[in-house]
Amino acid sequence: MASSPPSKRRRKDQSKDDANDVSATSSSTLEKLSPVVVFAHGAGAPSSSDWMIRWKDMLGKALHAVEVVTFDYPYISGGKRRAPPKAEKLVDFHADVVEKAVAKYPGHPLILAGKSMGSRVSCMVACKEGIRASAIVCLGYPLKGINGAVRDETLLQLSVPIMLVQGSKDALCPLEKLEVTRKKMKCPSGLHVIDGGDHSFKIGKKHLQTTGLTQDEAEDLALQAIASFLAGSL
Repeated sequence: MASSPPSKRRRKDQSKDDANDVSATSSSTLEKLSPVVVFAHGAGAPSSSDWMIRWKDMLGKALHAVEVVTFDYPYISGGKRRAPPKAEKLVDFHADVVEKAVAKYPGHPLILAGKSMGSRVSCMVACKEGIRASAIVCLGYPLKGINGAVRDETLLQLSVPIMLVQGSKDALCPLEKLEVTRKKMKCPSGLHVIDGGDHSFKIGKKHLQTTGLTQDEAEDLALQAIASFLAGSL
C-alpha cells in the first residue's frame, strides 16, 4: 500500500531540521575563520542607535566574529545631527576605520557590513585599491535614489561576494529592480528577502500573524542566510 504524503506539520518540521543542519555547518566554518566585521550605520541614526546595537550583537554571534567594529561618520558623531553628505565623501573616513581593524586582526577575513547608506559606502570601500575585503553584507541596500533613479554603478563594479538582505516592502529597493541589477553584476551575490519587512525589516503585526513567524524568527532566518552565504564564500 502506498504511503500517504507527509503532513504539513511534518514537512515544516523537516524544513526546520534541514535549516538547522545548514546553520550548524555554517556556524562551524565561521567559528574556525573568526572574521572581523566593520559595520557602518545608515544615514539617519548613529552606531549607538537601538537598531545598530541589536544587529551588531546578532551579527557578531551569527558570524562568530572576532569583533564587530562600529563607528560614526563625522557628520553625525558627537551628537551632531547634520544632513549626510554624498556617500562618496564618506569613503576615505570609512576606509581608515577598515584599515585599523585589519591591522588589529591580521589574518582574519574582513567582512564589510552596513545598514542602508552604510552598506552603499561599504561597497564603495570594497572597490578601493588596497582594501581586501572577503565579503560584503548589505542590510537594506538603498538601490533607488531620492530622484527615483537606480543607483547600481557601485554594485556593478564589485568583484567581492555580496549578501543582500532586503525587506519585501522596502520602497528604497524594489525587488524587481534589484533582480535586474544582480543579473548584470560580475561578483557572486546572495539575496534574502524578509517577507513584509520595511527598510529596517520591521514587519506589521497582521503580516506576522499571516506568516506565523515572530519578528525575531524572521530576522533569525536572515542571519542564517547571511552565515550560510559567507561560509560558502570565505
